[in-house]
Amino acid sequence: MGLTSNAAYKHAVPQAPDIHNVMNPDVYKGPWGGAHCRDSPVQTTRSCSCSSSDCQAKAKYIDQLKDIFKYSVKPGNLAAFFAESIQGMGGVVQFPKGYIKEAYKIVKENGGVFVSDEVQTGFGRTGEHFWGFEMHNIQPDIVTVAKGIGNGFPLAAVVTRSEIAQALTNSMHFNTFGGNPLACAVGIAVLDVIEEEKLQENSLEIGTYLLQQLEKLKSKYSIIGDVRGKGLMIGLELIKNDEFASPVENEKYFEVWEACRDLGLIIGRGGIHGNVI
Repeated sequence: MGLTSNAAYKHAVPQAPDIHNVMNPDVYKGPWGGAHCRDSPVQTTRSCSCSSSDCQAKAKYIDQLKDIFKYSVKPGNLAAFFAESIQGMGGVVQFPKGYIKEAYKIVKENGGVFVSDEVQTGFGRTGEHFWGFEMHNIQPDIVTVAKGIGNGFPLAAVVTRSEIAQALTNSMHFNTFGGNPLACAVGIAVLDVIEEEKLQENSLEIGTYLLQQLEKLKSKYSIIGDVRGKGLMIGLELIKNDEFASPVENEKYFEVWEACRDLGLIIGRGGIHGNVI
């Protein structure tokens, strides 16, 4: 609960100390960013002074991250930095190009480990890469995976180097269901299907097509504020038709939700305001 910035997931119980949330580098709704900042087939219509090769928004969000290290973290005392390759429940938020790679460098300079959360972006969903962190050109110290690894079967994994895993021997640790042979068999079968049915290639082809078609809808319907994503990791942000692009009301979102369900389409809901399909 301490790791999330989404208040809907926080309950009225004591939280772990010394957890700091950094500014969300959202190029659509944040203070910086615009039409050249995302690694995506579609871009926000917001204008910016960035070029296709140099994202100034990235530098500004990195300055905010450096301030967290400067004012809130004791030098040399960093434990870990957690990041999704593309935010999932946060609303499929894509970081400015180069942000994660620069953040990784800062984490290493401060003696911390970099944890890449691949629960939603792993297993080929983003299309071009099997793991989301590959699009950022980094090698994380710890990778967390679930959901896609078992295709609905309860299965998750933490992958890391042996010297980090060794830390678990400092005190008692066990997992009642760890190494469950049925779960392992399911996981291997899922990997086989992903490879044999070329599901990663499908994510790239179908996802890119879907993103481009959704972008056409954005120019037609004012309720669509932003379309973003890679492969089949896609977010469509619904807004009010006002000068602030305010989040659409819950009632309006659920109208869309129910209409889609009646048509046989199941959609998810995300974003800090719950207004992202």
